[in-house]
Amino acid sequence: MAAGSIRVTMEVGADGVALITIANPPVNALHPIIIAGLKDKYAEAMRRDDVEAIVLTGAGGKFCGGFDINVFTKVHQTGDVSLMPDVSLEFVSNMMEGIVFCHITCIVVCHLIFFFLHLLSLPISQFLDPFFFFAEGKKPSVAAIQGLALGGGLELTMGCHARISTPEAQLGLPELTLGIIPGFGGTQRLPRLVGLPKAIEMMLQSKFITAKEGKERGLIDALCSPDELIKTSRLWALEIANSRKPWMRSLGRTDRVGSLSEARAVLNAARQQAMKIAPNMPQHQACLDVMEEGILYGGQAGVLKEARVFKELVIAPTSKALVHVFFAQRSTTKVPGVTDVQLKPRPIRKVAVIGGGLMGSGIATSLLVSNISVVLKEVNPQFLQRGEKMIAGNLEGLVKRGSLTKDRMHKALLLLKGALDYSDFKDVDMVIEAVIEKIPLKQSIFSDIEKICPKHCILATNTSTIDLNVVGEKTNSQDRIIGAHFFSPAHIMPLLEIVRTEKTSPQAILDLVTVGKIIKKVPVVVGNCTGFAVNRTFFPYTQGSHLLVSLGIDVFRIDRVISSFGMPMGPFQLQDVAGYGVALAVKDIYSDAFGERNLESNLVDLIVKDGRQGKANGKGYYIYEKGGKPKPDPSVMHVIEEYRKQANAMPGGKPVTLSDQDILEMIFFPVVNEACRVMDENVVIRASDLDIASVLGMGFPKYRGGLVFWADTVGAPYIHSKLSKWAEIYGPFFKPSSYLEQRAKSGVPLSAPGTSEQGSARSRM
Repeated sequence: MAAGSIRVTMEVGADGVALITIANPPVNALHPIIIAGLKDKYAEAMRRDDVEAIVLTGAGGKFCGGFDINVFTKVHQTGDVSLMPDVSLEFVSNMMEGIVFCHITCIVVCHLIFFFLHLLSLPISQFLDPFFFFAEGKKPSVAAIQGLALGGGLELTMGCHARISTPEAQLGLPELTLGIIPGFGGTQRLPRLVGLPKAIEMMLQSKFITAKEGKERGLIDALCSPDELIKTSRLWALEIANSRKPWMRSLGRTDRVGSLSEARAVLNAARQQAMKIAPNMPQHQACLDVMEEGILYGGQAGVLKEARVFKELVIAPTSKALVHVFFAQRSTTKVPGVTDVQLKPRPIRKVAVIGGGLMGSGIATSLLVSNISVVLKEVNPQFLQRGEKMIAGNLEGLVKRGSLTKDRMHKALLLLKGALDYSDFKDVDMVIEAVIEKIPLKQSIFSDIEKICPKHCILATNTSTIDLNVVGEKTNSQDRIIGAHFFSPAHIMPLLEIVRTEKTSPQAILDLVTVGKIIKKVPVVVGNCTGFAVNRTFFPYTQGSHLLVSLGIDVFRIDRVISSFGMPMGPFQLQDVAGYGVALAVKDIYSDAFGERNLESNLVDLIVKDGRQGKANGKGYYIYEKGGKPKPDPSVMHVIEEYRKQANAMPGGKPVTLSDQDILEMIFFPVVNEACRVMDENVVIRASDLDIASVLGMGFPKYRGGLVFWADTVGAPYIHSKLSKWAEIYGPFFKPSSYLEQRAKSGVPLSAPGTSEQGSARSRM
C-alpha cells in the first residue's frame, strides 16, 4: 500500500461546511495515520472562522470498513499495545502513580475522578474516547455514509451529531469475530441509538444491517441517493449549526436504554445465551460487562471500562487466534507459480456435474446460485429426477434461511439442464465428477469425457481420497485434471479443496480458484496424495476415537469432551451425520496408503451389520427423531461390547482410566502428527492453509486458530513426549513423525517455514 494513498483531506465550501474525506483504499480502513489525520483536520476546522460545520465521508464510494487489522498483527507480534490508537488510561494511572489500593478503593477513586472532572466541566471521554473531538466539538459534524460503515467506521459515525446514508449501506460492529470488543465507544453509543436488545444482537452476533433498517432503528437520521448524499449532509450540518435541528450527542442519551431493571433483564438473558453459543469466547461476556457498566454509571464510565477491557482482549489468546484465521483465510488464494505469473482466469460459464446425489446436487446448487449454467448428468431418468428434486430442495432451503430470494431461486432453476448422456458436454467449460468412490468407474468417466469435451475444458473430480493420477490414468489430458473436493453439504460448507498433480497446468488451477471465489467458497490449493490435505490430516481423528472405545472409554463421554473443546459435534455423532458409506469405501484405501500407522477397526462394520445407518434411518450411536435433538442410544452398547471383545485391547479385560485431557489429546495429537507429515511433504503451500482447511472443512474451533496454530500453543515438545509414551503402550498409530521430532528438539514452531530432507516431495503416501 502506497503511503500517499493513506490520507485525510479537507475542503471548505462557500457555505461554510468543511468536507473531511478519509482515503485509504480499498475500504478506507482506520489506520493510525488516518486517525491522526482526522484529529488534525478537525482541529483545523475548529480553529477556522470560515467553518461553521463539518461533514465526514469516505473516498471511493465507501465510508470506512473499520480499523486496520494489520495493526493487530503487529501488536500480537510485539505485545506492544501502545501501537493501537490512544485509548489509554494514562491520565488515571498518572493521577494514581505510586498508590496501591484494592478493587473497591479503585472504584471509589475512579468515581471521585468523574465527580471532579464534572465540576470542571471536563468529560472523562475527552481523555479516553478517540472520537471525543467529533462528539464534543463546538461545531457540529455529520457523517455522510455510503457503501459500508463497519467496526471503527460505524463508531466514527456514532461520534458525529447526525448520520445521513444511502439506503443499502452496510452497518455493523463485527469486532467480536476478532476476539475483541468495539474500542472506540461503540459499546456505549450503539445501545443509546438503537436500544439495548438490537445493540446486543448486532455486537454479539456481529450482525450487519442496512442503512434502511438503521433509519427505522434510530441509528441513521436520513436516507438519500448517492448523488444527493454530500449535499444533504451539508445542509443537515448547517441546520444543526443554526439550531434548526438538535445537537444529538449519543453518549449522553438514555431514552433508548430503558429502565435499569429492564436493562438488567435483557443483559442477563444475553449472558445466558452467550454461555450456550460461545462458552469459550471471553469477548462476549466482556462486551456485556462493558455495556452494563455504562448503563449503571453512565456513558463516560462505560468508555473508561471499554478502553481497559479492549486492551486486555487485544493481546489475549482468543484475539491472536482469530486474527490469525482472518489473515490465513485471505492468503489461501496466493498460489506461487499460479497467481503471480501474469495469468488471467478464463470465464467459466457452463459446468457439467456428473452424479446427482448428495454431493453432486450440492455442487450444482452452488454453481446455479452464482449464475453459472449447469448440466446435470445421471445414469437413468429416475436418478436424474431425484437429483433435480434435491437441487430444488437445496434452493428452497436457502430461501428459508434468508440467503436467497425467491426470484433468484427461479432464475437459478432456469440455468439447470438434465442429461442422460454426454451430448450436452460439447460446449462446457468444466466438468465436475461426483460419483461414488470407485476407481474403475471414475477412470471410465474421465476416459469418456476427454473425448467429448472441448480442449479447454477442465476435468475435475470431487473425490475425497483417491489419488488423482489414478483417476486420470487412462486419459491423455493430465494437464487438465484437477481435484475439486467440496465438503458436504456442498452448497453450504465454505471450503473448496483444490487438488493439483505434478502435471496440472497453472491455468487450470487459476481457473478453479476463480470459480471457487465466484461461488463464495474459500479455495485451498493442495498437493495430490491419498486423502489430500483435510481427510489425510484427519483420518486419525476417527481412528483415535475408535481406539479409545476399544480401551473401554464411553462413546458419549468422548463426544462430550470433543464438543466441549469446541468441535461442532463429537466424532461418533459426526459418523452418524455423515453416514457410514464413505468410511467403509475408504477403509481399504487408507489401509494400503498409511500402513502401520493406520488403525484397523471393524466398529463401523458392526454398526452397519446391526441395521444402523446413522441419521439416514434415525438410528446410529444416537437416536434421531424429527424435530428433536439427537439422544444417546443405549441399545448401541451391545454392538460396542462386541467390538471391544473382538479388539481385545483392554489390559486385563478392564477399561483404562483416562482424564478428559487424556481423551482430548489422544484424539487430536495423532491428527497434529499427520498434519506434520502433510507439511513435511509440501502437500500444503503454508501451515496456515491447513489451519483454514481444519476450521472450514472439519469444524476445528476458529477461536483456537486452526489445528497447527493450536498445536504451536500446546508446544511440539509436549505433543512429541505424549505421542512417544503412547506409542510404547499402544503401538505405531501414535509414533511421532520425523518432522514433529525435529521441531520438538529444535524448539522451532510447527508452523514455521522450512523443509527437511523429505520435504522436496510434492505428494507422498
